[in-house]
Amino acid sequence: MRDEDVYVMNLGDSRAIVAQHAENKETGSSQTGDNGTVVEGVANESTNAEREVPDQDVKLTALQLSTDHSTSIEEEVTRIKNEHPDDNHCIVNDRVKGRLKVTRAFGAGSLKQAKWNDSLLEMFRNEFIGDAPYISCLPSLRHHQLCPRDQFLILSSDGLYQYFSNKEVVSHVDIFMDKFPDGDPAQHLIEELLLRAAKKAGMDLHELLDIPQGDRRKYHDDVTVMVISLEGRIWKSSGKYL
Repeated sequence: MRDEDVYVMNLGDSRAIVAQHAENKETGSSQTGDNGTVVEGVANESTNAEREVPDQDVKLTALQLSTDHSTSIEEEVTRIKNEHPDDNHCIVNDRVKGRLKVTRAFGAGSLKQAKWNDSLLEMFRNEFIGDAPYISCLPSLRHHQLCPRDQFLILSSDGLYQYFSNKEVVSHVDIFMDKFPDGDPAQHLIEELLLRAAKKAGMDLHELLDIPQGDRRKYHDDVTVMVISLEGRIWKSSGKYL
């Protein structure tokens, strides 16, 4: 962040969203934050950043400032297939080489260069065809100019969005901050996620928390959340204390 300019560079499927006041119908102001732009020459697919239109009774809407890089995004799957025309198994079971859901990331060297793949034990090697990497480290870069309608930013790993939409995340934070101005909205989101995960699994929260963290991956992913108010406060939570 620099003055009124926010730059978001991302790899993978973590997200950055900004909460905005919904459109003022009397003034006709834009509801979806048209001041967000893609920085050319970095990653043009950033234009598919999610812009959610709220219901009429919703106080805030969510503008996604990051680009999801996963096999759930058709453009990402098409890109990988185009870069590996001789490999019919570059995407298997909705995963890159049958292994990773994300299509861009740090690490994953064995899916970036053949020499790192060859250094693995045979049972872990991939069939690396051609010279192009399967997992890219080219980020998406997006610029957003803050405006009076912007209220706060939320950065989170993808586990949060297994149970919440962007709009729901913004709504939960907004309501919590209004009711508990001295509370921790990041921790609140983690707790709400665990409640949803427990309910989906047909158990009470305390039953879920009694499961060792490694085994709990069956019910929810690791999650880290950061909420940044535009007034200078920052809250962080990873739920590791639970």
